[in-house]
Amino acid sequence: MASSSPNPEPESVFPREIRLFTDSYPESSRFCFCGHELSITQNFGSRLGVAARVWEAALSLCHYFESQNVDFRGKKVIELGAGTGIVGILAALQGGDVTITDLPLALEQIQENVHANVPSGGRVKVCALSWGIDQHGFPGNYDLVLGADIVYLEPTFPLLLGTLQHLCGPHGTIYLASKMREEHGTESFFQHFLTQSFQVQLAQRDEDANVNIYRARHREVRPAGHHPFCSPQPLSQRRNGLAPEP
Repeated sequence: MASSSPNPEPESVFPREIRLFTDSYPESSRFCFCGHELSITQNFGSRLGVAARVWEAALSLCHYFESQNVDFRGKKVIELGAGTGIVGILAALQGGDVTITDLPLALEQIQENVHANVPSGGRVKVCALSWGIDQHGFPGNYDLVLGADIVYLEPTFPLLLGTLQHLCGPHGTIYLASKMREEHGTESFFQHFLTQSFQVQLAQRDEDANVNIYRARHREVRPAGHHPFCSPQPLSQRRNGLAPEP
């Protein structure tokens, strides 16, 4: 008579894949920009939702800052809807005095990534900011206002515009990188909302990723007939997304 096998240990009965039993699971990814190797944790799960991951638009914006050698040294910088904080972290490592913002539920993830990447003494802080509600608790003189893939909910467009109007200093610059989702009306924000208060240029177009990077500044008095969305570079360059850094 064959002997019966011993009862298996309880833990061997169940799958060892921890993410099957948790609402949230972390993944760490490494990215290299401007000579800095960044270790970014993404806490996937229902709690953080879209704030959990590093989106293509954020990587495109970091690549743009690197390729254009955008100068952050001594600049007062704020990132909106930061999610993981990768864009603001790069700005801080490049010498900016940076405030990284998002809704309260995302702040723990951002703070974790800041601690992992920004040396002690780096000028960066993490704060909650709800567009259209508490932007007036922040200064209105930022040199650079940054955002990556934050234009995708049409009801928030007026709130985002009001927040940008307040935060961007008189001589400040806004950089927004966006996946151009037709179903979310993303192009409408840049053509019809942002141009109400800002001169807007298409700084770069990534056809493969369908990501645009826009550069915006407070509008000045323009000659009659000049459309605020028009870019000063030739049309052939606009089609190729080649608006140079000034």
